[in-house]
Amino acid sequence: MRACHTAAAVSATFDEPNLVSCAGLVPVLRLAQRAGLHAVAQQRVRLPASAGSAAANAGAKITSVVAGMVAGADSIDDLTVIRHGALPVLFGGIRAPSTLGTFLRGFTWGNVRQLDAVARETLTGLSRNAPLLPGADSSAFLDVDSTISRVYGYVKAGADYGYTRVRGLHPLLATVSTPIAAPVVVGTRLRRGSAGSAKGAASFVAEAITTARVAGATGVLLARMDSAFDSHAVVSACIRAGVRFSITAKQTRPVRAAIETIAEHAWVPIAYPHAIYDEATGAWISDAQIAETTYTASRSRRKSEQLPVRLIVRRVKDKNVAPDQGELFTAWRYHAFITDSTLQLIAAEKQHRQHAIIEQVNADLKDSALAHMPSGSFAPNAAWLALAAIAYNLTRAAGCLASLFHARARTGTLRRHLITLPARRSRRIILRLPLDWPHRDAFTGLFTATHAPPHQA
Repeated sequence: MRACHTAAAVSATFDEPNLVSCAGLVPVLRLAQRAGLHAVAQQRVRLPASAGSAAANAGAKITSVVAGMVAGADSIDDLTVIRHGALPVLFGGIRAPSTLGTFLRGFTWGNVRQLDAVARETLTGLSRNAPLLPGADSSAFLDVDSTISRVYGYVKAGADYGYTRVRGLHPLLATVSTPIAAPVVVGTRLRRGSAGSAKGAASFVAEAITTARVAGATGVLLARMDSAFDSHAVVSACIRAGVRFSITAKQTRPVRAAIETIAEHAWVPIAYPHAIYDEATGAWISDAQIAETTYTASRSRRKSEQLPVRLIVRRVKDKNVAPDQGELFTAWRYHAFITDSTLQLIAAEKQHRQHAIIEQVNADLKDSALAHMPSGSFAPNAAWLALAAIAYNLTRAAGCLASLFHARARTGTLRRHLITLPARRSRRIILRLPLDWPHRDAFTGLFTATHAPPHQA
């Protein structure tokens, strides 16, 4: 590929008022309107009197921030992406980045909790207007994790060094997915950078379960977490809510003792990276094996609070051996988790490993709105986190309406294919889109679905 003209023959000028670079915002914000984002935000979010005029028109301001995030904004200044060309003609109520920054700085922790309620109701509205969680009435997975949002300034409230030795903030994140649906965010909570991974986890899990239920996960729900959430409070929250759990166990002395009781013949090879299937024996020749035993969780608590559970263990051959040194005996690394799942051993272990799907959501968020925490104050950053979750779910719902491929694609792919699509506005509000756009059918499906008459209740 090469330029067809000389440099002297080409010039550039910014003088076309009818062009937009994010035509995908037209169907996406129509979808947000049907899900009730603007109306719920206007009703729910009430900034304190000390915020002054910044408290006005919360619905328009929240929708503006979400629209900017959907288009790829990862800072307050980047929110100007929604104010160029013909976008102010296509949308009303667009606010300037300075106005949106003042609005966010007026937030208190109570307002952040109001925004969490907006996110919950918006997700419910999206699930009514898009096939967001197909199969959730049968089975679904609730994944909970914490992540470090790195910061670089020295005036970020709450920023500190945590277990990763990276200075930042330490949010909690919960997603719900199904075997055939990509995850959506059902809960966020910002915490200090030095907060332990399990701080506030029990109440957070309980809220996430409630949100998952109202979003359509009415069938069997399995909560999956890593060892940081291996606590009596978290397990009890799952049991009270009628949710099954699958939680990585800490390598404590009782857990190691239980693993040692497993007989050698009980270990079963499983399909694992670099495993080889032997057709003659019908078994996997693998460096990974699994087995299970019974275990009593919360042994340090009173007897009535102790929980008999399944302890499923995966062991993998330790590769940390010198290349020129023979192996006297096989060394194993053990990974155990507790569960009350009724699935067979191999299926239960495979389901637990799929908890890693939440890492993709973390990566997606950090590749977009959570690339930065924009404020020096804690509450505005917590609000930014909640808004990022709304934008993520809105983008995911748009992908579900576009095509089967886009229903599971990364949000970065959705932005490139469906959102940041250039167009020219004509007088009859017709979007003139590029000829031979490779994702024309997907965009047409999204546009048609969001501009058809709403379903009658």
